[in-house]
Amino acid sequence: MRGAPPGAAYAPGEDDGVVLDEDTVLEAGPGTEDVARWLRATVGAATGLPLAPPGPARPDGADPGADPGAGRGARVVLSVDAAVGRELGPEGYRLVVDAHTVRVAGGGAAGVFWAAQTLRQLLGPEAFRRAPVSPRRAWTVPRVVVEDAPRFRWRGVLLDVARHFMPKDGVLRQIDLLAAHKLNVLHLHLTDDQGWRVEIERYPRLTETGAWRARTRTGHGASPLWDERPHGGYYTKDDLREIVAYAAGRHVTVVPEIDIPGHSQAAIAAYPELGNTDVIDTTTLSVRDTWGISENVLAPTDNTLAFYENVLAEVLELFPSPFVHIGGDECPKGQWRASPAARARREAEGLADEEELQSWFVRHFDRWLAGRGRRLIGWDEILEGGLLDGGLSPGAAVSSWRGRAGGVAAARAGHDVVMCPQEQVYLDHRQAPGDDEPVPIGYVRTLEDVYRFEPVPAELTDAEAGRVLGAQANIWTEVMENQQRVDYQAFPRLAAFAEAVWSDLPPPAVRDYAGFERRMAAAHYARLDALGVDYRPPGGPRPWQRRPGVLGRPIEGAPPIV
Repeated sequence: MRGAPPGAAYAPGEDDGVVLDEDTVLEAGPGTEDVARWLRATVGAATGLPLAPPGPARPDGADPGADPGAGRGARVVLSVDAAVGRELGPEGYRLVVDAHTVRVAGGGAAGVFWAAQTLRQLLGPEAFRRAPVSPRRAWTVPRVVVEDAPRFRWRGVLLDVARHFMPKDGVLRQIDLLAAHKLNVLHLHLTDDQGWRVEIERYPRLTETGAWRARTRTGHGASPLWDERPHGGYYTKDDLREIVAYAAGRHVTVVPEIDIPGHSQAAIAAYPELGNTDVIDTTTLSVRDTWGISENVLAPTDNTLAFYENVLAEVLELFPSPFVHIGGDECPKGQWRASPAARARREAEGLADEEELQSWFVRHFDRWLAGRGRRLIGWDEILEGGLLDGGLSPGAAVSSWRGRAGGVAAARAGHDVVMCPQEQVYLDHRQAPGDDEPVPIGYVRTLEDVYRFEPVPAELTDAEAGRVLGAQANIWTEVMENQQRVDYQAFPRLAAFAEAVWSDLPPPAVRDYAGFERRMAAAHYARLDALGVDYRPPGGPRPWQRRPGVLGRPIEGAPPIV
């Protein structure tokens, strides 16, 4: 069997195979010790099996786990195999189940871990629980041979914790859900107009003031409804170290986003000198309590540059990710046009207009990050203002969200790209037409639409297509006030996305969506139930998932593929 796509990928059959029981031993070869710990803590907890390491060698030198008739049970054997790595890459693996042994060989530790996820799938939905519900049941792994490897190395999800704060335990849960679907990047959107979520010791007011707003718009920006409760929260440095370490143990990279120069009103509310003080009285600003794009952007001053260099220096200490996202999107230019200080900066730098002034911001931090061995990544607006003409360092990358055009332009200019077009993989967009969908935003993006998502634009050459690192589904939380709402918007579409970015599927029009639906019904909805995910059922939202009377912003018609 070639490929066990993530999440909804494989439902075990009835074929005889290895029976895991109290005597099953788990052998961890060099480099697989962390995966063995994960299996014992996760699969072991769900099954009630100890999955103990092999016992001491017998006096005759024989392997006590090699003979199933010698008082021992089956074996699960984990290894890193250089040959598998050469053939399938570091995230690839080969899983072989015969009569007595489950052999897992990964090209690297990540490959072993993804194979362990497939093993959990093969055990059935009950293996996704946190404790046994059938303690005396037999746990059978069917006889299979699986050779598998991901199509893309960036299989990501953006989680927006700036608009609605998600407590740390919720983020850890999201990491587990990503890992269960073989997704390997968590893009953590930490700052915006509506909140600052990362502790910066040098600037304590960023969290003392910037992490809290007095109230929150309920629904889309035109909604007349308000939640009058203060909202906020932030992650301490130790919280973020824990999140990063927890993710690393599951082969998920956490990419931080610190927005520059737009989407910065929370920072300006905390430190008014960051704003355009010669245009407005920034001391009157508060953390934004509604949605949309704020006109209050960072001032192009040396003080602002130094401030964010200091912020990013602390961010780099927390996040080992090679990429740091700086936003760079949706930056209104009105205050800069009215600002004598901004005009002076533009003239001093020889910049033609405010678009180039935004590029000056981006270019500064591109070089600053490159000088520290990191790579800038930003939304596709960073391509504007001449930055494609040699302005960006070779290592800078682009998140293409306004359709595919930005990604195409960046790839043709020699920059790496993460494809996340809003028309296809923004999971805040509604899942169906009709009045039942809670707070309907944007285009209708069904489960089938997401399953047919193709990250690589057809117009790219092979060399240009090689610049596509992968893709990302974005979960913007303006209208997702809690974990239940995030679950509803993300699932089951995230399972479809995971398969689209892991597996080498046929072209979108001929993909076997009916087969995907059958596999979802046969096994994966039950897995999501076991994981406690409040997903959208195939027949529509449950009564408690609806939000009657809360205004959204639906867009009619088919989304443009641009």
